Amino acid sequence: MRLRSVLSEALRNIGAGVSHALLMFAAVLFASTLLGGYEAANVVGLETEAVQRINAYADVGAIVGGTVDGAACDRLADAGGGVMGTLAGAMRAGQQIVPLATPGKDISSYEVTPGMIRMIARTTKTDVSGVWVSTDVSKDFGLTKGSVMQTEQGTMSVAGVFDWPNDGRDTRFAYAFLVPVSASNGTFDECWVRQWPQSGQTEDVLFSTLVASGSSSNAGVTQVNKSFDSHYDAQASYGQRMTRWMPWLGLAVGLMFGAFGVRRRRLEYAGALHSGQSKGAQLLEIAVETLIWSGLACASSAALLGAYCVRMSIADSMTVWLGAMRAPCAIFAGVMVSSVLVGMTIHETQLFRFFKQR
Repeated sequence: MRLRSVLSEALRNIGAGVSHALLMFAAVLFASTLLGGYEAANVVGLETEAVQRINAYADVGAIVGGTVDGAACDRLADAGGGVMGTLAGAMRAGQQIVPLATPGKDISSYEVTPGMIRMIARTTKTDVSGVWVSTDVSKDFGLTKGSVMQTEQGTMSVAGVFDWPNDGRDTRFAYAFLVPVSASNGTFDECWVRQWPQSGQTEDVLFSTLVASGSSSNAGVTQVNKSFDSHYDAQASYGQRMTRWMPWLGLAVGLMFGAFGVRRRRLEYAGALHSGQSKGAQLLEIAVETLIWSGLACASSAALLGAYCVRMSIADSMTVWLGAMRAPCAIFAGVMVSSVLVGMTIHETQLFRFFKQR
């Protein structure tokens, strides 16, 4: 048979419903979307967990109980310990600030290095032209960026407002002024380091910021937000996720669909061989028919999974989609391979046996 004749026959089989292409399309689409969607939902859940930890400062470690070199602490952000996205800053307790508007009410203040401002404000540009106030202080006193506040300690200009929710993190900054000072302006009480992804070297880099003194021997490392598991490993969570086996399950499902699609028509195929169709032409016809309904199902599943990933993924929808597409692609590969292999096992000599079994 000519190639054109084979393709024409395959299209007629699909159009006439002989191959039950619509049913097979629906089965492959359902399985591909189910398995791929399960993988996508699982990875999106891991993303959400990681983002919650990052936003809650669960990945921030602090060294306390010692004397910290502020300049060394701020330099950790440049070194990074081989980890991208490293932020670091030092802090120490400042004087109590009493606004003139509320003479009997004093507010805590903390002197912080520029690195701490970058960490708290979540910005690469550090405005140290004035104090930073928490959201609660801002609401109570009507302060915004650029506002001026009169206090018993003098006039204070507000350089910015930072958010510090009550989600388990250290509460000292929840209602406070942060006063920027030079990192070389004396020593500090604490050094905070934020690393993502975490390197497992947080304690080592924090201890490197200590100034040799008698008090430093009692220093220790703690989490800024202790409400989260300190042994969290994002890479391990991803590598050990239950859905990592979805492509193998998809391959098994695809092999089953392909075998089913050909075996249910084995009498037809044996009869075609008896009528003079060559084996090569028949295998090509099987491959073309299977390619059409399974390929369209895989493409449709890709579109559905893409829409889900774009809608639900928090960080990188393309990466999540590529991971989710492994299962549909495995199903497609399994269907194609299985259909051709099973087709190769059908011979003209089996015609009468198939007819009797029918």
